[in-house]
Amino acid sequence: MPRAPATARAGGRRLHQMTTLHRDPVLDGPVDLIPTETELIEAAMRWHFDPATGSPFWLEQADTLGFDPREDIHTVDDLARFPNIVDRLRHVPAADLIPRGYAGQDDTVYGVYDSGGTTGPPKRVVVMTDWMTRLLVHTDQEMDARDYPQGVDWLAVAPSGPHMFGAIVRETVRLRGRLSFTVDLDPRWVKKCIAAGRAEQADQYADHIVAQARTVLETQEIGVLITTPPLLERLVRDEELRRLIADRVRLVEWGGAHMDPDTRYLLRTEVLPHTRLVGRYGSTMILASAVERQGLAPDDPCVFDSFSPFVTFRVVDPETGEPVPYGSRGRVVMNHVSKSALLPNNLERDEATRIPPPPGRVGDSVADVSPVAVFGDSPVIEGVY
Repeated sequence: MPRAPATARAGGRRLHQMTTLHRDPVLDGPVDLIPTETELIEAAMRWHFDPATGSPFWLEQADTLGFDPREDIHTVDDLARFPNIVDRLRHVPAADLIPRGYAGQDDTVYGVYDSGGTTGPPKRVVVMTDWMTRLLVHTDQEMDARDYPQGVDWLAVAPSGPHMFGAIVRETVRLRGRLSFTVDLDPRWVKKCIAAGRAEQADQYADHIVAQARTVLETQEIGVLITTPPLLERLVRDEELRRLIADRVRLVEWGGAHMDPDTRYLLRTEVLPHTRLVGRYGSTMILASAVERQGLAPDDPCVFDSFSPFVTFRVVDPETGEPVPYGSRGRVVMNHVSKSALLPNNLERDEATRIPPPPGRVGDSVADVSPVAVFGDSPVIEGVY
């Protein structure tokens, strides 16, 4: 039997297309319908800066901006006028991030999630249920287009707990998979060990994670493996585990840390030549991720296309803030614009090559993403995530 449409499969008590007391034809449109850039940006500015619907956080910020978002912000490029506010998310009360327009409705908040803490104390975001529904429908469509296996067991060796990554994997398996197996990962502990010069403890922790993954891979028929590049490299260094993955796992999705081009080429051509590898690049600060572009050869740059216009990238010269030429490297700036949240003009810890987006998309695509050595005043430590 064919599967039900993604919008139907994302139903249920927690994930549904909610009615709203302040309904907007753009922001509350069908979850599988993508608005135009200008439609979305203008509707979001009205929502987030109307005293009746905006969050306490953004309504407080409005007086400090020096412009009126409802009058002056119309496109993704205009979002560069906003200050980068994400460092304030380390300390702001999470309840102040919820738009007032959701008041009086049940089951509007899906969860509160933290960043990985790579650049300091974790930043915190609130994910609304309507955004999670939209994201899952989009993710499901991406996976259909890339022939992700259906009805198989998944193993996620990845952060859960306060991290949005784990929630997305859990809901995705509910939509597409059979059984979900997990090995929890605390990226902050590894980074803390590395920062303190305790490399041996970090290695022991990574070995502990691999040992747990081994137990699942040896005893279960895992069809999809989700993990990070550092942990994938540790897994396939063990010849027995490499054979298990090669024989049983049909697709490996990697993300959470960068993978250099040489490693990606080696994994795809020699280490796991018959297992599909798909990269995913994301950030808690965009409440989403970007999947690897279809049809890339093993020696092509690994290109990621964003979920525009809700999530967009720009690749800029960090000194001037201006876009670098296509094919040149610069710093990644991320934007998230939806009914759920407004997180504009966030200069990320990553650099990448600027790539033209696919037809019909806005913003930039990014390739060969890698972390900068220092972000602000702190060294960037990826660890295992």
